[in-house]
Amino acid sequence: MAVNQLNANRCAGGIQKVFEHDSTKLRCKMKFGVFLPPKAETEKCPVLYWLSGLTCTEQNFITKAGAQLAAAEHGLIVVAPDTSPRGCNIEGEDTSWDFGSGAGFYVDATQDPWKTNYNMYSYITEELPSLINANFPTDPDRMSISGHSMGGHGALICALKNPGKYKAVSAFAPICNPIQCPWGQKAFSGYLGSDRSTWEAYDATVLAASYSGPQLDILIDQGRDDQFLSAGQLLPDNLIAICTKKKIPVVFRLQPGYDHSYFFIYSFMSDHIKHHAKHLNA
Repeated sequence: MAVNQLNANRCAGGIQKVFEHDSTKLRCKMKFGVFLPPKAETEKCPVLYWLSGLTCTEQNFITKAGAQLAAAEHGLIVVAPDTSPRGCNIEGEDTSWDFGSGAGFYVDATQDPWKTNYNMYSYITEELPSLINANFPTDPDRMSISGHSMGGHGALICALKNPGKYKAVSAFAPICNPIQCPWGQKAFSGYLGSDRSTWEAYDATVLAASYSGPQLDILIDQGRDDQFLSAGQLLPDNLIAICTKKKIPVVFRLQPGYDHSYFFIYSFMSDHIKHHAKHLNA
């Protein structure tokens, strides 16, 4: 489980680092960012995993979200992986911005030619935590997950599919009901095939309807002026309705004037860090 450090920068009293490793699940080299708070110099810390959205790499979050100050204050290690396998020499992997490279959708593909490499769900929930716990001063029993857009979808499904694994979950403008929106239908058709019943295993709204695990506190921020909200790509109302029916605690905040960008994420990131710290440091 060797990792190769690519760079390190002092930040918020801690260190923001980027690493590369050879992934067994994805069969390619993968990069990820790790923020180590000052507290990590002397003791083990909980880990917040951040999943980015379409077209992103590990760089978007670590350079734009401004999470480091709050993470340093609350003693959280923050891990930000890339959003897909890279350089797999699959025909069509770089053709679309919303499918293939930069668009792994946090599923385990079942269809050729994607199934050999595109196993982001297993990477995020199994391989990456094992790698992080083996190489950094973590408390393996204290982890949570968050993300944006496609990554918000990823965070929600990882938490809902693994009751008790994550202490909390949050999301910015998540794709809440991918089987009902164009982005999700395109990705799931390609990665999972034409049988729509197989798609339900990666849809947060469907998963919430059957969730029976320990209480999971969900925080969702959504910009009211998000162009993808009005285009029907995100569908938060569908998830909120199910969570209300199932009595799953969810705080949904519709933020006037905000769009889908990292300016929106930056504006409310400290609230999300506090949400996770409350559960991780309990």
